[in-house]
Amino acid sequence: MGWVNDAVKELVAGRTVQVRPFGGSMRGRIESGQLVTLAPASPPDICVGDVVLVQWKNNYLLHLVLQIQDEQLLIGNNLGKVNGWVRAEAVRGKVTAVED
Repeated sequence: MGWVNDAVKELVAGRTVQVRPFGGSMRGRIESGQLVTLAPASPPDICVGDVVLVQWKNNYLLHLVLQIQDEQLLIGNNLGKVNGWVRAEAVRGKVTAVED
């Protein structure tokens, strides 16, 4: 996932980045190949319903925040799959815009 490595590098440096992710897990909210703007985000900036770029099991996912409990986020896709709980500090960025 070349776009992920570039995006994480920019987000960690505090910069907003635009990417075109491919895949179907967020279908209906983000279509494959759409232009997505990601901004750096810290735990207080994250709300239920946000789409975040999160480190998950040695990989990265662009997924929904389904619940927040203390410093933990329940993440899942837009098709009903729940991945599980992750620490809020695993979030690398938050989607701020989706364009064609």
